[in-house]
Amino acid sequence: MAAKSTSILRRALLYGKSLLASQSWCNCPITWLLTNDYQPVPSSSPRMLAKSVGLTSDNVTYDLEDSVTPTKKADARAALRDHLAGLQSRPKSISELAVRINAISTPYALDDLAALAPSPHLDAIVIPKVNSASDLRLVNYALRHFTADRHAAAAANPIKLIALIESAQAVMNLREICAASPYLSGLVFAAEDFALDLSITRTPSLSEFLYARSAIVTAARAANLPSTIDLVCTSYQGEDGIRRLEEECQGGKAMGFNGKQCIHPSQVDAVQRLFAPGEREVEWAVRVVIADEKAATAGRGAWTLDGTMIDAPVAGKAKAVVQKAESCGMDVASLKEKWKGQEPE
Repeated sequence: MAAKSTSILRRALLYGKSLLASQSWCNCPITWLLTNDYQPVPSSSPRMLAKSVGLTSDNVTYDLEDSVTPTKKADARAALRDHLAGLQSRPKSISELAVRINAISTPYALDDLAALAPSPHLDAIVIPKVNSASDLRLVNYALRHFTADRHAAAAANPIKLIALIESAQAVMNLREICAASPYLSGLVFAAEDFALDLSITRTPSLSEFLYARSAIVTAARAANLPSTIDLVCTSYQGEDGIRRLEEECQGGKAMGFNGKQCIHPSQVDAVQRLFAPGEREVEWAVRVVIADEKAATAGRGAWTLDGTMIDAPVAGKAKAVVQKAESCGMDVASLKEKWKGQEPE
């Protein structure tokens, strides 16, 4: 019976047929570890696998897709399975361990899921070339097949899904993609593949990606997804590379992304620093939160602070900034103590 169901699942993955038309999604609570940086590691490199456990990063993703040639897929998969099996636990310096499997349209995806989904240390699966909701539904079905204990209705620690948006079709289907699985925790914009799909050239201004990036952020927020990861910065060497990275981080954060892909360890510190709230931003937010609590007690819906009007949306944003600062390990408690006497004006 198990062999038969696996055969059915393999055919579904290979030919793109959805087996979930009559399936209803469970309402499991999904949690997400704050991710500012997303760093891929080639699974075909034993040296990189060994070095990965020493990285300090919000997310380390082992790659089985673009960095592994077709003739090395099986070897890389086996090496990664053994690597994960050899871990006693997830390294403390890494918040999340993920695997980027091969696209659902390839003959490798099911083998990737069968080999790696059972790993107890795997937190998330990154799915490339997600073009429609059916891609996520098939992965969801596979996870329930291979790791039923982690994906039962009452499971506390399901494997999260992260969808790579790489095509015009994906952008047009964002609403359906975001609603396809209760395990979906974020979207990642793959700019280079998107440029290839549209036959456009990436420029330093990134203006050619404005619509797609805005659509991704908006769709993720509308679906209440915790994470939206911006395009990779291909420059990482020298002063020009650092400046380009900082500009892209600032632009992505301004658009609503809360993280960025990194292709080199040297990018991690800058990405974490620039996507985390600034010290002045956090201090202002703490003052707003403290004063807003007092204003609410006094029945005041709107008030001012330093001559600026504060209402419900502003107070809500301040609370989000404080929460993110706490997640980033910033000393919010000291600021709260410093400004405990803040009053609404």
